[in-house]
Amino acid sequence: MLPFETFKTIIKHTPLISIDLIVSNQVGQILLGKRNNRPAQGYWFVPGGRILKDESMSAAFKRLTLNELGAEFDIDNAQLIGPFEHFYKDNVSAEDFSTHYIALGYRLVVDENLLELPTEQHNQYKWMSEEQLLNDSYVHKHSRWYFDSSAT
Repeated sequence: MLPFETFKTIIKHTPLISIDLIVSNQVGQILLGKRNNRPAQGYWFVPGGRILKDESMSAAFKRLTLNELGAEFDIDNAQLIGPFEHFYKDNVSAEDFSTHYIALGYRLVVDENLLELPTEQHNQYKWMSEEQLLNDSYVHKHSRWYFDSSAT
């Protein structure tokens, strides 16, 4: 586990590489969680997280789906929709510096009954249609970007 002080230095000086999970159920609704932590605290956001040092994207995908969805999925079952840049004015430590992510967006269709959604990163969850999430100001703009290519 990376010491928090070291992690803060990394956030302050480098971009983070992450995988964002654009999770759809069988009727096309998108899973969003209300963020517990900075950045994007209090906003509805797609699940996901950073890739760890020396961790392959495939291994990160399995770990993140297990940690964020409560069920492990393979990256081969997802569709890469591309890289996105996310810039935030704040960071997880609440100290005065920004966070920069290079987020790899992956679409994944799941049976929602197989998920056991944890509460570490998100304190609430809901399923929304693409139209609903595009028009909801409480859905963070970086999550809306996955559905509105003109916004990037």
